[in-house]
Amino acid sequence: MSNGNVIRGARVGSAPPRHPERHQPVPCRSVSYWCRNGHRTDIRLVAEVQAPPTWDCPRCGLPAGPDAHDPPGRVRAEPHKSHLAYVKERRTEAEGEAILAEALTALRRQRGAR
Repeated sequence: MSNGNVIRGARVGSAPPRHPERHQPVPCRSVSYWCRNGHRTDIRLVAEVQAPPTWDCPRCGLPAGPDAHDPPGRVRAEPHKSHLAYVKERRTEAEGEAILAEALTALRRQRGAR
């Protein structure tokens, strides 16, 4: 028994049918990728688009390549960097000292004003 909230003959996300005379399908091609575990992944790409060199395997997450006999190896994960490590990449030691001195001066001025 329906409670009256269902739209009969439709499903969630359905769209009206396309008219073939208005829309020409884009030519596509299928590209296969293999990972180290032997999983095969087929993706469809537009014919004019260049296929990416690697694709993440949806089953195991390893990188997959177009050559079944020589799939790419495991990507080495970069260790987590702290905020300080990123700051040290962007600033020199002298710039860091200048910024610290400026911040301390502003803090002392603010505390002395109260």
